[in-house]
Amino acid sequence: MISKQAIIDRFISYVTIDTESDPNSDTTPSTQKQWNLANKLFEELKTMGMHDVSIDKNAYVMATLPSNVDVDVPTIGFISHFDTSPDFTGANVKPQIIENYDGKDIVLNSEKNIVLSPNYFDDLLQYTGQTIITTDGTTLLGADDKAGITEIMSAMEYLINHPEIEHGNIRVCFTPDEEIGRGAHKFDVKKFGADWAYTMDGSQIGELEYENFNAAGAVITIEGKIVHPGYAKGKMINSMYIATDFINALPRLETPEHTEKYQGFFHLHEIDGKVDETKLHYIIRDHDRDKFEARKEMMHKLAKELNSQYGKTIILVTITDQYFNMKEKILPVMHILDIAEEAMKQLSIKPLIKAIRGGTDGSQLSFMGLPCPNIFAGGHNFHGRYEYVPVESILKATEVICKIAELTAKKHKKQ
Repeated sequence: MISKQAIIDRFISYVTIDTESDPNSDTTPSTQKQWNLANKLFEELKTMGMHDVSIDKNAYVMATLPSNVDVDVPTIGFISHFDTSPDFTGANVKPQIIENYDGKDIVLNSEKNIVLSPNYFDDLLQYTGQTIITTDGTTLLGADDKAGITEIMSAMEYLINHPEIEHGNIRVCFTPDEEIGRGAHKFDVKKFGADWAYTMDGSQIGELEYENFNAAGAVITIEGKIVHPGYAKGKMINSMYIATDFINALPRLETPEHTEKYQGFFHLHEIDGKVDETKLHYIIRDHDRDKFEARKEMMHKLAKELNSQYGKTIILVTITDQYFNMKEKILPVMHILDIAEEAMKQLSIKPLIKAIRGGTDGSQLSFMGLPCPNIFAGGHNFHGRYEYVPVESILKATEVICKIAELTAKKHKKQ
């Protein structure tokens, strides 16, 4: 059995290192501080006995656990990211360990009256009696995705110490900048050399995902005309009013707060406005590729209609695709999902196969030639002060990694 305390110690050693990424930076990694954890992982992998341990100029850390069977077995990979979201601070993380959780409110910070309550976050009740790691209410925790890193590192260490568990070659990789959509941008798929891989980057125990949003970012630039308000009649064009028209013309209920499951949305996440220019920053999401393309076209059509009212181009729409639904790349190789599902069932974990309302490194990697479904890492309430993770979920995810490696070897020894 993997030691529960060892899992806790390893996880805390990672989350107390600030690795927040920065979308406004053009370097890789986007923040210098990400190197602190990357270098730590590099050294730990060497110390535990992994082979081919490397760290490249962009902080991608890779290593190999060599096969211990005498037949050809596909090389499988496991991937997690070490950056944390810029949505909330990851500096000075002070984890709190709640043993034998009693199902009641958890006071994260009494001074600031910050409470993690099952009355609001009812998923907590799934973990009554377990050990839960929370924040102190002033930072995020970093379980996204340092729980995943903990699981991969712990699994590799366990397999090294238990050579009686048969497995083929296993590759691992830890990446920067996933939280700002760049985790796979400089990932060397050829160097990684796996036939397929799994990201350990899901949420609650049992999650197994091979579908995700098609995603794009849109910037709508509205050009106005500034004139002294005392002499503005017939001359001033207030770009902020036109921006309001644009916003209100999009389907009001097709936003994140009104959608779920396979429903797509438009999400306005930033406005920068003055009379003479306003910029609207949207993300566009849909699981269905045709509906995704229709959403993009809707924005272009709306801009065209508003421009025609003014007799000239005052609205410019720039849309950039970000990633696509990995489903089309996983369907031809569904056996890789079947192995993960069987691994969970053998460990008495109920697989929760569902679509991701977001994306992972795996969605981009799947289109780069590395099919890569996503497996639970155990955390909840990512990117904020209410983030938490049950230690038992980290333990189970670690066991899933080991079981996938074992099942992959067994299936190919029979062939």
